[in-house]
Amino acid sequence: MQISSRFTLALHIFACIDTFKDKYKITSSFLASSTNVNPVIIRKILGQLKAAGLVDIARGTGGASIARPLDKISFLDIYRAVECIDNGKLFHFHENPNTECPVGKNIHLIVDDKLDRVQEAMEKELASITLQDLKQDIKKRCNY
Repeated sequence: MQISSRFTLALHIFACIDTFKDKYKITSSFLASSTNVNPVIIRKILGQLKAAGLVDIARGTGGASIARPLDKISFLDIYRAVECIDNGKLFHFHENPNTECPVGKNIHLIVDDKLDRVQEAMEKELASITLQDLKQDIKKRCNY
């Protein structure tokens, strides 16, 4: 299983918005040039981020901006905005295990709580990292 690239693309988008906000108009084309991803995909992710209240988008030639202070947006906020997880669950269990099989009959009782703990640990870690942390690393790495 692999989390889609929407999450890392969203992080890249936020990094660009913050880094270049005073020098360039932040459009989907501008972001596409940095991410090397089609502007249509960028617009879809921006739409998800806007719906979550994380970015503001000025129609026409206005561009995108970050809607809240960087230290108030966690990686978890971004992850929840762009990742399509079913019923809030990271792991999707196969639908119909064989109830005639002793393992199949009990697999949910055996595995579900462990998967919930894994998801909780991941979400706790994502909640502990903010866009402010990302900005500090960009300053160090990019001399910006």
